Amino acid sequence: MNGLSKDAVSWITVDETAEGQRIDNFLCRILKGVPKSHVYRILRSGEVRVNKGRAGPERRLAAGDVLRLPPLRTADRAGAATGAARPVRPFRIAILHEDDALLVVDKPPGVAVHGGSGIALGLIEQLRAARPQARFLELAHRLDRDTSGVLVIAKTRAALLALHAALRDGEVDKRYQVLVRGRWRDALRVVRAPLHKYSTVAGERRVRVDETGRASETAFRRLRTWPTHDPPLALLEAELMTGRTHQIRVHLAHIGFALAGDDKYGDFAWNKALHAEGLRRMFLHAHRLVFRHPTGGDELVLESPLPADLTGFLARIDAASTAP
Repeated sequence: MNGLSKDAVSWITVDETAEGQRIDNFLCRILKGVPKSHVYRILRSGEVRVNKGRAGPERRLAAGDVLRLPPLRTADRAGAATGAARPVRPFRIAILHEDDALLVVDKPPGVAVHGGSGIALGLIEQLRAARPQARFLELAHRLDRDTSGVLVIAKTRAALLALHAALRDGEVDKRYQVLVRGRWRDALRVVRAPLHKYSTVAGERRVRVDETGRASETAFRRLRTWPTHDPPLALLEAELMTGRTHQIRVHLAHIGFALAGDDKYGDFAWNKALHAEGLRRMFLHAHRLVFRHPTGGDELVLESPLPADLTGFLARIDAASTAP
């Protein structure tokens, strides 16, 4: 897939690693330095052709397809006049598991999984830059920017499709740790509430409980409680029985237990107090993922310990709760 040019028409022949991939995701992956907004503009305007025909962003590619691309505008060229272009910094991340099909990392908080509005390089772009020899690296799922923990990247198209099928069919055990406000008494509480995605006037993505939404289910298990703390707090394990956007956060808000640090659905005044007490982000950590290996079939159990910023905050809660 060589021959890309900033100044002339380029031709790309799709190989088997991109079989079945959407053309927008394919182009965003291979056109390093080209703003995502520009990729979608050339797709929607018909400037990208597949086998001499127009192709929209949803078009699925097949091995052997021939793509025609117009001259490309890269981010470094767009920012040259202002000095906006910056070199890629060295990228290091904890690896929980790696084989020929999978790369599983321990995602740190504050890192977006992919580039987008206001974010030049996300985790996946940084991984690709750090591993230029890798022919294929794609996110199998996503975590919010402030969420830490287990993140799976597929190293082959076959592995990616198998993982997507497992996630879609509910064959992946996904568990998170969350800190909430309130007197939590149940050892196990299952929340079933349909969720509907919508956009605010400002264009921000949000989710609400709505009978017209998609069926959603979360199982919450009590890990620890601080009933005498002001306010009372509880550390829970959240098991996703379905995988909807912001599911844990919206289900907790729905039942009246604000998630610590949640800037979309939580208690904003409480968040401000938590920040002053040392909690700098949302207390949401993807601590365990269990699934069958997409090629070998063996069960994989992948775990990430609660990171230092969250364990440190729990230690401060312990100290405050035992102080005379």
